[in-house]
Amino acid sequence: MTARRSAAASGSRRGVRRGLAAAALVLGGLASAALLRPADPAASAEVAVVGRGTVEDTVTALGKIQPRAYVDVGAQVSGQLTRLHVTVGQMVREGDLLAEIDPALQQAKVEAGRAERARLTALLAEQRARTDFAEAQLARQAALRRSGSGRGEAFDQARMEARIAAAQVEATQAQIRQTDSTLQADEAQLGYTRIYAPMSGTLIAVDARQGQTINSAYEAPVLMRIADLSAMTVWTQVSEADVTRLTDGMPLYFTTLGHPGRRWTARLHEILPAPPKPPASGNGGSSASGGGGAANSVVLYTALFEIANDRGELRPDMTAQVFFVAAAAKDAVTVPVAALTPAAPIPAAPTSATLPPADTAAERHRVTLIGSGGAIETREVRVGVRDRFNAQILEGLAEGERIVVGWKTDDGRPPKIGFRL
Repeated sequence: MTARRSAAASGSRRGVRRGLAAAALVLGGLASAALLRPADPAASAEVAVVGRGTVEDTVTALGKIQPRAYVDVGAQVSGQLTRLHVTVGQMVREGDLLAEIDPALQQAKVEAGRAERARLTALLAEQRARTDFAEAQLARQAALRRSGSGRGEAFDQARMEARIAAAQVEATQAQIRQTDSTLQADEAQLGYTRIYAPMSGTLIAVDARQGQTINSAYEAPVLMRIADLSAMTVWTQVSEADVTRLTDGMPLYFTTLGHPGRRWTARLHEILPAPPKPPASGNGGSSASGGGGAANSVVLYTALFEIANDRGELRPDMTAQVFFVAAAAKDAVTVPVAALTPAAPIPAAPTSATLPPADTAAERHRVTLIGSGGAIETREVRVGVRDRFNAQILEGLAEGERIVVGWKTDDGRPPKIGFRL
């Protein structure tokens, strides 16, 4: 009985082992089938669809927005600023009174000049009377001399006095002209105590305060700035690597931090011939052979263009992100730049003068496509305008086709396709 139970248990264990072995064979077969089954290339590819859009080849730069026309209003005389008639942001017209400086000193100079002129005018009248008397005396002595009854000494004396009187008249007239000139300058200085607007515009800065003492002995102090904000000029700094791509009149657009969704368009007006002069170094020596100050600095050229500002949305000193459009393609067939692979150079074939030149290798690229059945093919395309992200396709692709922009494998190569032995 015991022997029968032992044999039955041994047979049961052998059956379990056979079942486990069979299951292992089945699982192994399934795994082998999975490994040997052909892989789907599209599953390992990052795919993009050929579409349409606008591609722009641009030069990017930063600029500062400044009023096209502005003027700094200064003081031409010294004194206390007694009245300030305007405030920041106020609109003024040409000729409006802006400020007044204490005119006491200038008024005193004008009064002194006028008094001196009056004195010289009276002196001139006296000297002219003396001149008339001297000329009359000379005439009488001349008559006596002709009649032979006069003395020669008396005639000479009369002639001398007449000439002296005439010279004194001329000297006094010269003094009057000099006094008039000085008086004119003093009156102009008196007029400078009242400061008027030299142009129409908006007061964008007022640097003086009422009651402040103005000293214009060495340099005219700036009191305020008036600007015409209806039109602005953008001063753009372009690197020397990009300035050769700019041309007068080329289209451009720019955005500002304050209006991120707004785009302003304009055309390039002018490129200044030389970069802004750098500030003088304090060491007093030349930096041409130094440790790299001037050699390592970035050279920037100034490009200018104007933009209308009728609505006043642009303000002085705003930062502009400027895009100079060197080339553009609208409603073009586009693909991501990552999908392009440079094509091998094509040997140049003999051409005649009537035939167009062959495409250069820089214009031709290759792309990898995924067909409708999942098959992968490589096609050569011709590329037009391109930017950092997209490229225009002139020929070789159609809208809606699927192209490969990358692979999901770590080494960047297409995945291996399984096959059966």
